[in-house]
Amino acid sequence: MDATGGGEFAAIRRLARLFPAIGDDCAVVDGLLLAADAVVEGVHGHDIEALGWKAVVANVSDVAAMGGRPRWLLVTVSGPPSTDLDRLYRGIDAAARAYDCQVVGGDLTNAPTLVVSVSIVGSCDGEPVLRSGAGVGDSVFVTGPLGAAAASGWTSRPSARVHEGTAAREAGATAMIDVSDGLGRDLGHICDASAVGVELFRVPVAEGATEEQALGGGEDYELVFTAPDAERVAEAFAEAGLVIPERIGVCVADVTMRPPAAGWEHAWS
Repeated sequence: MDATGGGEFAAIRRLARLFPAIGDDCAVVDGLLLAADAVVEGVHGHDIEALGWKAVVANVSDVAAMGGRPRWLLVTVSGPPSTDLDRLYRGIDAAARAYDCQVVGGDLTNAPTLVVSVSIVGSCDGEPVLRSGAGVGDSVFVTGPLGAAAASGWTSRPSARVHEGTAAREAGATAMIDVSDGLGRDLGHICDASAVGVELFRVPVAEGATEEQALGGGEDYELVFTAPDAERVAEAFAEAGLVIPERIGVCVADVTMRPPAAGWEHAWS
């Protein structure tokens, strides 16, 4: 799909002209991080408990990509009367407990198809990391290998990199995003927001995955970030007891230089 003429990201660009505050993984409002995401049965999976988990983790990952931590969740469920709410909310509760955040409200309504919509409130101990701060000469890092979700047929439960996001922020990250749609697509968002290009040295591929899946599979929820000081990044992650992220590229002035825009995109006219 040509994202310049149609599709999800072209639609978002049109909406951003109407609502200029749109643009990052989270909105930053009065010191809080706000985000929302939805999963749909049949689009994002079929196992109802896994859908509940994924609905929470997708939002937690958005907070992680800003260098923040999740605090509160609002969960709205729309679905057929036959929906097994107990199983669905077991998945929601397991994810909320795993990431130390609390469900504080939401809504229930009937609908032909199950849709779980989660809104999240997070906080940040310092300045949140936006997509727009990357500069020429900054190194590009990723917190782990990519493509495992696609290799599993998107059946594995995703994990959000909250501690890694904090470490990246403390290490001076200039831009950051989570790999939800694919490395090519998501790194392109940083390029667009920061007006830079990227010379990609290599693509870190998870065991059992292909490079194509690593570039465009999506739903890995690893973090991709830019930072000027690789040594400071290594020190911050080591001090936090985390795996040191791999340097995979460098930001360049040529804005046309970037990996292929491979990755998931919902269809919109």
